[in-house]
Amino acid sequence: MKAYRKKVQILVLAIIVLIGGFVIYDSLMPQGKGVTLNVGDQVPSFKLTSIHDEYITLEDYNGTPLVLNFWGTFCEPCKREMPAIEAQHIKWKAYGVQFLGINLSEDKITAANYAKNRVTYPIALDVNRVIEKRYGLRSYPTTFFINADGSLNSVVSGEMTEPMLEQHISELVNH
Repeated sequence: MKAYRKKVQILVLAIIVLIGGFVIYDSLMPQGKGVTLNVGDQVPSFKLTSIHDEYITLEDYNGTPLVLNFWGTFCEPCKREMPAIEAQHIKWKAYGVQFLGINLSEDKITAANYAKNRVTYPIALDVNRVIEKRYGLRSYPTTFFINADGSLNSVVSGEMTEPMLEQHISELVNH
């Protein structure tokens, strides 16, 4: 009887470990969602709250090119590229190019304190990582260059330099 009970306990423990592992993997690995955006695809819509408690939607940017940057304060490459994004934001503002930073799963105070005195473009909060999963992020930072019609022009995963940003934005404007 004791041997049978031990086998059942091991089986139950194995099931718990498997379920726990799946839940952890699913929450940490957005690529597990199977979302892939290709150039020309319409990007997924969203409605998020900004660090200033204002709603921001993708539709707010209809008719204008958009640079959409996913970042977090926990991500050193994200923080290193932020000055380059701000510089390009200032440069391209007169051409109607919009910029939006989406903070990944951090609270408002953390994101707002970091962005303060660093960027002038809006920062939205993806607290539950819903938009991150819709966009199929696999690494941070990731920047989406979205045409005025809402279609994907290009996407770059990883840290970008100012010349790289400028090249992608030039292509976006000349689309």
